[in-house]
Amino acid sequence: MRTYPYYLCLLFCCNLSPAFADQQTTAIVKAAIDYWRDKSSYSVSDMTIHRPDWQRTMTLEVWTQGLKDSLVRVISPKKDKGNATLTKNDKMWTFSPKTNRVIKIPSSMMNQSWMGSDFSNNDVARADDLLKYYTHTLKGTETHEEQTVFVIESVPFEDAPVVWGKEVIKIRADYIVLEHAFYDQDNVLVKKMDTREIKKMGGKVIATVQRMQKMEEPDEWTEIVVKEAQFKINVSERTFTKSYLRNPRF
Repeated sequence: MRTYPYYLCLLFCCNLSPAFADQQTTAIVKAAIDYWRDKSSYSVSDMTIHRPDWQRTMTLEVWTQGLKDSLVRVISPKKDKGNATLTKNDKMWTFSPKTNRVIKIPSSMMNQSWMGSDFSNNDVARADDLLKYYTHTLKGTETHEEQTVFVIESVPFEDAPVVWGKEVIKIRADYIVLEHAFYDQDNVLVKKMDTREIKKMGGKVIATVQRMQKMEEPDEWTEIVVKEAQFKINVSERTFTKSYLRNPRF
C-alpha cells in the first residue's frame, strides 16, 4: 500500500485555505525537483536533436550537487567531445576544446538554445527558479498508471527575472514530472516537455525518456534518453570549478 507525505494527504482530504493550499502545492514542486536531482547525482544520457532535414545525437555525462551546481560534458561524437557547461550559483560557463576557452554566459543569452537543442541555457541552469520566482496553484488532478497526478499552474512574481507568462506542470504523486508546459506573456503555449518512458534506475523510479517540443514547429524536438543514473554519490567539489570544466584531468 502506497503512503504519501503529510502535505499530499492534506491536499487529498481537506478543504484548505487558498494560501495554505498554495504552500502545500509549492511543497510538491520542491519535492519533484529534489527527487530528480537528489543530494547529488551522476547520469549518462543520449540527447537527440531532430529537425525536418537532419538529426544528430550526442552522449552527455552529467554531475549535479544540490540545486545550484551541475556539470554537463559531451563524450560523443568525436567532433563534439569535450564541449561542456558548468552551472554554479545561477551562473553559467561553457567550454569548447576548439577554442580552448571558458566563456561566461551573460544573462542576455540565457534564453538562447543550449547546445543547439530545444532546451534553453535557462532550462539547464536554473533548477530552483520555480521555487524562487513563482507562486503555485493546484488546478486539478488526473490519473496516470493508477497514481494521482497534480496539475499545477506556476505564475511568476510581477518583477521576476523570467520570460514566461506561466508554466503548467503535471507531477505524479511519486514526484515524477510527466509534463512541463511553457506559456508566453499572452498565455500562448510555446513549448512543452513530456515524459515518454519511466523506469527504475539508480535505485528509484525516474523519467528516462523526455522530449521538449516547440508548438509552432511540430517536427522539431529534442529528446533525452537516460542510459545510466546514480544518486546520493560522493562528488568532488573540484568537479564544479572552471578549472575542471576546462580540463577533467585537473
